[in-house]
Amino acid sequence: MPNLPPRKILHVDMDAFYASVEQRDDPALRGKPVVVAWRGARSVVCAASYEARTFGVRSAMPAVRAERLCPQAIFVPPDFVRYKAVSRQVREIFARHTDLIEPLSLDEAYLDVTITKTGLPSATATAEAIRASIREETQLTASAGVAPNKFLAKIASDFRKPDGLFVVRPHQIEAFLAPLSVSRLPGVGKVMEAKLEALGIKTVSDLRELPLADIEMRFGRWGRRLHELSLGIDEHPVQPNQLTLQVSAEDTFEQDLTLDQLEPHIRRLAEKTWAAHQREALGGRIARTIVLKLKTADFHTLTRSFTPSIPPQTASELADVACALRDRVERPADSRYRLVGVGLSGFVDRDNFMAQSDLFANERER
Repeated sequence: MPNLPPRKILHVDMDAFYASVEQRDDPALRGKPVVVAWRGARSVVCAASYEARTFGVRSAMPAVRAERLCPQAIFVPPDFVRYKAVSRQVREIFARHTDLIEPLSLDEAYLDVTITKTGLPSATATAEAIRASIREETQLTASAGVAPNKFLAKIASDFRKPDGLFVVRPHQIEAFLAPLSVSRLPGVGKVMEAKLEALGIKTVSDLRELPLADIEMRFGRWGRRLHELSLGIDEHPVQPNQLTLQVSAEDTFEQDLTLDQLEPHIRRLAEKTWAAHQREALGGRIARTIVLKLKTADFHTLTRSFTPSIPPQTASELADVACALRDRVERPADSRYRLVGVGLSGFVDRDNFMAQSDLFANERER
């Protein structure tokens, strides 16, 4: 649409959000390595303060590993009610500037500030105003990236963390991207990164040098998308009020495994999926259907699903059902699999679901 102005997109990301809320509310934790997690063999890290990150502690790693990396870490059980309350405060600040807000989680969101409610002179000024309001009203810090599209804004927000602001202007896009690892491009995971490295492609600049016809021949439509990303092209708009249809986590193995060897991987992925589900649950939505995804050694994708009468209540319950779904895979026992994934789908409003469940229970009693 040639008459429309170029987009101005912000990606705002709260700094070590859960851990920072804990440090704000308990002065004794300030300046110390804080790990937000339940203790236990199956627990995973929800967040780590910057003091803990210097020891290599990261979100989503097993809590027992975090404890080994940082024995002096202070473990604090997560309090999602408080985190959600702070998230609402931050969203209210966003809404003063624009209605085009696409939340990604409790602690980050995209904002389209091409046209704002405040009339501030630039996207950079808007980002500065938002960060100042967050600091003043929540006593927390946020980092922001400003760019002409979503994927560039997200990369930019990491450049000056914590408590930083980084701007990518249209004429700077190609130079900004050129030295970055291809792993910084959305959708390029470890497997794709390894495939590109086998072709001698390590940086975005390397990727640009591969002719479009070659990359399309090797990777199909995804190859064209990679080419566009290497040039900074991304036309996806900010989408407010977008409901999640499914949450999932998956892993591709270095060596193909049999069904019997998948259980520890399924349980680990179930923990990650459950953490994502809990973020949705804070908004009043719960998932009813458990999904197991498998990709065979010869690249055939299989999915098996089950919808229990009562949705899973814990990560352990999710893992138990996902493991049991292997029994519904009708393939020879020695078949091997290169990928496994665990998902939750069929999201419904929790209050409506509970009300319907109570109604059906009462009907049965009659």
